[in-house]
Amino acid sequence: MDLPRSFTIRESSHRVHNPFTSNKLAILGQALNPPSGTRMLDLACGTGEMLCTWARDHQVTGTGVDISTVFVGTARARAIELGVADQVSFLHGDASNHVARHPVDIASCIGATWIGGGVAGTVELLRRSLSRRGMMLIGEPYWRREPPDQATIEGCHATSENEFLSLPELIEQFGELGCDVVEMVLADQDSWDRYVAAQWLNIRRWLDEHPEDELAAEMRTELATGPVRHVRYQREYLGWGVFVLMNR
Repeated sequence: MDLPRSFTIRESSHRVHNPFTSNKLAILGQALNPPSGTRMLDLACGTGEMLCTWARDHQVTGTGVDISTVFVGTARARAIELGVADQVSFLHGDASNHVARHPVDIASCIGATWIGGGVAGTVELLRRSLSRRGMMLIGEPYWRREPPDQATIEGCHATSENEFLSLPELIEQFGELGCDVVEMVLADQDSWDRYVAAQWLNIRRWLDEHPEDELAAEMRTELATGPVRHVRYQREYLGWGVFVLMNR
């Protein structure tokens, strides 16, 4: 049970594994301003940057769960680096069926709603760990602009237009799921660039060091095609944000 090696190569230098910069992650923390001792559960936590920095900046406590052994190891090292290893812990496992032993104040899934089969299933999964007045954080893509053709849809890593909603439709969906949207922080084109362009440099450096690796041809093709796909499709048409929800 682990992520494909191509994913960890692509995002080997990333501390945030989505189109959020460290600054936007800090803005979200400042907007919520969780009280000291707030208990968190972060499903599909990646390398644990949200938990670690919020433990440092807001004195939260909590647990992160991720399927990647590489990312979990990096998250544990990051907790030690920031001096918060006594406040947060990281588990290697399948986040799709993880429920906290005790209710938490914040339950999150940032950019990995596939663990619940989509937004609705992920909201239900997070609810199983949430305290009565707790908050859910959902990171999710949406269409910034209506895609004009199938090439644009596939260039945004989707198979059909229905795979993502527009921003108003996504907000409406949260309401239909019985949630109030109480805060949101959205990625912009620059933060998309920072996320995606860093992948290109990671891939190139890896290729220079591993030209004979069995994944080299696949990664070379990705590097050759990825930048054009990003600027032609993803950068213009695909939005992304973190939405803070509370049960009604």
